[in-house]
Amino acid sequence: MRLQHARFVRTALAAALLAGGVSACVPLALVGGATATGLVITDRRSPSTQLADQGIETRASRAAGEVLGDRGHVNLTSYFRKVLITGEVPSEQDRQRVQAAVSGVGDVAGVVNELAVGPNSSITQRANDSAITAKVKTNLLNANGVPANSIKVVTERGTTYLMGRLTQRETQLATEVTRTTGGVDRVVRVIDFISEQAALHPSDSTGQSSGPTPVSDAPGSGAVAPAATSAPAATGAVTQPVTQPTIQQAPQPIQVQTLPPVKK
Repeated sequence: MRLQHARFVRTALAAALLAGGVSACVPLALVGGATATGLVITDRRSPSTQLADQGIETRASRAAGEVLGDRGHVNLTSYFRKVLITGEVPSEQDRQRVQAAVSGVGDVAGVVNELAVGPNSSITQRANDSAITAKVKTNLLNANGVPANSIKVVTERGTTYLMGRLTQRETQLATEVTRTTGGVDRVVRVIDFISEQAALHPSDSTGQSSGPTPVSDAPGSGAVAPAATSAPAATGAVTQPVTQPTIQQAPQPIQVQTLPPVKK
């Protein structure tokens, strides 16, 4: 009976994850694309922070929509008041304008701009991204030692983004699970590192991460490189800095890493 109950709980959680909400998207032509999933249960954000993230996504979507109108395809995902911007816009100027608009939204602690300049992704590509996100979430849920419900997963054009408040060990495990999921071309991590003790007793009542790993923003280049004390990459991975300006208005440290796909 206990084994059957455990299986039932795992199946129910998986179903809830796969039916989870999609990240806030800008209306009209900007709707769709990246898919994000997450549960309130065991989320390491406090209820107030979760509500704040929902509000940030709504306001950021409105701000981006006012900048672009019906042009482009933009998705906004907020976790712990860090906003990930994904999708496509017609020009570099549009990309920068969207970033500035989102950075000006109240309560935003940082912006990770992963917008691509080019035509909107196809419906087929977006459906494929949704399927990849669902597979990644399921694999994370079934992996030992990975707090799947504390990780937000977003996939855009084959690149999977992991957002959360994790220990270094959890980050390595989650990264390896994601890298080896079919369809994932690249993994980008937007992680606030916390200590093992903080993971056992999660609390963000102060609005601060417990022991996050700092990053350095190289002057002029805009690249965000992990500091020397950052977590090592998962086995077989080579960690490289994001090669475009991604962090703006970030009083709290944000760790952003991109990893190449696993060799198949």
